[in-house]
Amino acid sequence: MTANAPIAKTLRPCREESVDFDTTKNLFIEGDNLDALKLLQETYLGKVKMIYIDPPYNTGNDFIYEDDFAENADEFLLRSNQKDDEGNRLVANTESNGRFHSDWLSMIYPRLKLAKKLLSDDGVIFISIGDEELSCLKQVCNEVFGEANYRNTIAIKRGAKSVQAQFDKWDKLGTAFEYILLYSKQSMYRFPKMERELYDFKSGTWNNHWRGTDRPTMRYEIFGIIPESGQWRWSKERSFIAIKNYQRLLSDVGKNEQNLTQEDIDNWYSTQNQDTDLLRLSSTKKPEHFIPPTNSTLLNDVWFHIPSGGSSIVKQLMGFKAFDNPKPLGLIRQACLFCSDDAIILDFFAGSSTTAHAVMQLNAEDGGNRKFIMVQLPELCNEQSEAFKAGYETIAEISKERIRRAGKKIKDNGARMKDEESTLFSDSDNSSFIPHPSSLDVGFRVLKVDSSNMAEVYYTPDAVKQEELFNAVDNIKPDRTPEDLLFQVLLDLSVDLSLPIRKMKIEIGMVNSEKKKERDLLSEAENSPFTIHNSPFKTYEVFFVDENALIACFDTGVSEELVKELAQHKPLRVVFRDTGFTTDTVKINVDQIFKQLSPGTEVKSI
Repeated sequence: MTANAPIAKTLRPCREESVDFDTTKNLFIEGDNLDALKLLQETYLGKVKMIYIDPPYNTGNDFIYEDDFAENADEFLLRSNQKDDEGNRLVANTESNGRFHSDWLSMIYPRLKLAKKLLSDDGVIFISIGDEELSCLKQVCNEVFGEANYRNTIAIKRGAKSVQAQFDKWDKLGTAFEYILLYSKQSMYRFPKMERELYDFKSGTWNNHWRGTDRPTMRYEIFGIIPESGQWRWSKERSFIAIKNYQRLLSDVGKNEQNLTQEDIDNWYSTQNQDTDLLRLSSTKKPEHFIPPTNSTLLNDVWFHIPSGGSSIVKQLMGFKAFDNPKPLGLIRQACLFCSDDAIILDFFAGSSTTAHAVMQLNAEDGGNRKFIMVQLPELCNEQSEAFKAGYETIAEISKERIRRAGKKIKDNGARMKDEESTLFSDSDNSSFIPHPSSLDVGFRVLKVDSSNMAEVYYTPDAVKQEELFNAVDNIKPDRTPEDLLFQVLLDLSVDLSLPIRKMKIEIGMVNSEKKKERDLLSEAENSPFTIHNSPFKTYEVFFVDENALIACFDTGVSEELVKELAQHKPLRVVFRDTGFTTDTVKINVDQIFKQLSPGTEVKSI
């Protein structure tokens, strides 16, 4: 019910807090993530390739969202402790709470339900969790995503801590790792084969060429041996070529099998094509094939190769300890590799925005075009924290500033090829750089969850007096800007919120003396829409979204001349303000003008 409950909210743009607002493809949404997920449903339905979230672990000290839609009144929310005096909807979930697990699950369930709809068919979701709610979270995910879509429970290192270190006897051991649950949208999805670097170079080895899988067509004679069951690992042709390669190895090295060393084999192999196969008879008279030397191994579900903790990078960027336990940059970077290099990546528990940082970092390394969507509640910082003392009032403010600084750092320095957290961004590190492409997107468009732009109607028709009707003519709240209206239209029409926006001033000439007189009178008034008092032109502010994907004008005094001018651009959609036309005649004629000049355009008024 919570996931399906409707909301009367919208997203309002905030240019002053954004970076490269008009051109960036990245989004930072400030507000309740439940509201944000609902607002994103139509626009990003089935378009998100990867979701990573790090929700509260429910340790007994965490704050969680308390969702309740029984009443809208603030008094009820305050009385039921769903809001504090500052209007914050986070509440502490203490172990003494009789619904300790239930409250946490009620918080996470609707968010996962909505998140699933955003995932593409080949999408995956990573959820960090501690052992406090691991078993319960897995049951919820099995219900939401389906048991067949469970992939792995990944173990990652974290700083080992134990509050019991001061005692001689303990009730449990300290925890040095935590988990990530990995689910896919569909059971048919297969993620790419991945490897990780080894700390030490691994020399070549030899492996038994026989395997137990029973395939009669793969049983043939090698070295005078034909297996009675099972099979050889390679086809007959490949095996015979591998035997010849081994003989060539002995000839090139100038040694026989008795004095040939593994170092000789590795050195010779390094000069050959990496697809070269070797096959020989072992000292125990069994065929064995060569496993080449390597500095990498296949990725499994233990990610201990990723350094624990992300505090050092955040502290280096911000200049102070901004977060207690930010996620490691390498962890999110590894998760991003599960999807394509043009993926949309969502994190609706953004926190310190490690996910945004990792996306920009990885794009700089491989030239990818991944886009991020971060969602973070403007949760108040503790007044005793270093962040608050540094002038940051909310978590969202720190999160945005981290993205700004990380983006600038990546843009200035390029991307380092190493992914160890200790070397990233270290000025003294001598590792190689990959120059960033000029098109690297390190910007983000800030959008804030707010109430609808449309004025609320409090009375039924029979309760409204005739003289009050004119007060209801304008259906838009007075404090809303044209850009606010534009983003509500983008949401309503399911248009990508990251499309480039171009704002343009269009001047339309006054066509008769009566309109000129009207213009002269209005131009003397305060906040006149006319830019030049003596000019026979009226200036309109027009938004072009992705050039002609959508054109919008929310000014008043829209004339037929402007409508004809906009029709020349042949937009897919055009939007006006319902009360913005000069006359009812103009409003009626709009559809006909577009049918005549641009028949493919969808016309809409708000």
